[in-house]
Amino acid sequence: MTTNEEIKKGTTTIGIVCKDGVVMATEMRATMGTLIAHKTTQKLFKIDDNLGLAVAGVVGDAQSLARYITAEVELYKLKRGQPMTVKSAATLTSNILAGSRFYPYWVGLILGGVDKNSGHVYALDMVGGAIPDEYVTTGSGSPYVYGVLEDHYQKGLPVSEGIDLAARSLHAAMKRDSASGDGMSVATITSDGFSFVDEKELHKRLTKMKLSS
Repeated sequence: MTTNEEIKKGTTTIGIVCKDGVVMATEMRATMGTLIAHKTTQKLFKIDDNLGLAVAGVVGDAQSLARYITAEVELYKLKRGQPMTVKSAATLTSNILAGSRFYPYWVGLILGGVDKNSGHVYALDMVGGAIPDEYVTTGSGSPYVYGVLEDHYQKGLPVSEGIDLAARSLHAAMKRDSASGDGMSVATITSDGFSFVDEKELHKRLTKMKLSS
């Protein structure tokens, strides 16, 4: 994540579909060119109990968009008396992005969540393209993440293993991508709701996998 046009995609975000939910993850570094501007940047947002959003790109655009989508999802729930499905939330987000082409949001997004049709993750680009997949990653660290995911991902893995896989993938990106670093933010979305993984729990898992934090 960055505040300058030169490196709009300097970050690493991940979304993984699991048997019993979805795991989403980001690191926490924000850059301005070669400067590390912030070390505790929020890039992973709770949109609703069943929805999460991971963002890469310009900080202000990402934060504004997260607030916008959260408000629209809440209005939908109040009007319909039920939560928005993941596909509907992805379509909503796609329409917002596509409707802003002349003044675009400089972001790359992963929207993930669960509904009655199980878990889903969507990659969304800045002009509104929305593509579902079993796992997705965006940002400058994504090539390193894809290397890990292609090797280790198995369809139907439980959320607990998904947390380990997300942490392993982020670790690889943070070791090699200078725009990614300064800690991990990992969340699970299941039938029990949206929950951030505790920092101590992440450290314990990394230690067990023999990966330095």
